[in-house]
Amino acid sequence: MTRPRGVDLFDVDRLRLVEEPPFRLSPEDRRAMDAAWAAAVHANPTLFDGPVAGCTAVEREEPRVLVLNWVRATYRYYVLRRVPGAGVRLPSLFVAVAQPSTDGRLLVGRMAPWTTSPGRWQLPGGSVEPPPEGELLDQDVLRRHAARELAEETGIDLPDDRLTLWQVTRGENGSVGVLFRAPPRPAPWLYERFGILTSAERALGREPELDRIVLAGAATDLTGRQVPYLAPVLDRHGRSGAPGP
Repeated sequence: MTRPRGVDLFDVDRLRLVEEPPFRLSPEDRRAMDAAWAAAVHANPTLFDGPVAGCTAVEREEPRVLVLNWVRATYRYYVLRRVPGAGVRLPSLFVAVAQPSTDGRLLVGRMAPWTTSPGRWQLPGGSVEPPPEGELLDQDVLRRHAARELAEETGIDLPDDRLTLWQVTRGENGSVGVLFRAPPRPAPWLYERFGILTSAERALGREPELDRIVLAGAATDLTGRQVPYLAPVLDRHGRSGAPGP
């Protein structure tokens, strides 16, 4: 399988996260960012300018140890990547969970129409939020965040210590994803948990963030748009030796 252009995968056993000082934007970049954000919100009113942790650098410290430099920001900083000539282009930092079925496929979800990426297939996960001022962002915090995202998006609730750090992805725009792997579960159970979650959400008048899940063995099993990292991750999972029934 050909890896999508610009997608890197790093096998890792440990992460070290280093916080950097917040960005100082020039007046021109600030005006451009605010204008681009206002336009984005006008096009999609569901956007909100909450806190995020952006990833500014990835370095290998040891053969299977990565250092991630990160900075406190908000979602509006990401729109600067679409502003020509902007002096700041902040890559995102996100977590995701590779949830295998017992037959070796991985659970992937399709983003609902109301989200920022409608119809896009990806692993369950989301952007990393920074901890309160004075507290550390570390591997354990990322693991807890990943477990919470898995539960909120799929209904699969498990202790965060059952998640194992697996790999780190880096996209063409520099965005970095920390992937954890969950224990294999039977396919019918995975679909059942998702069905219970979506039924409960709709009963409360809310639309789920994922409108569909499937178990995929390769990117060719999916129809429609995918996040760039998904194809190489599915390929890596298949080659690493999927668990048997």
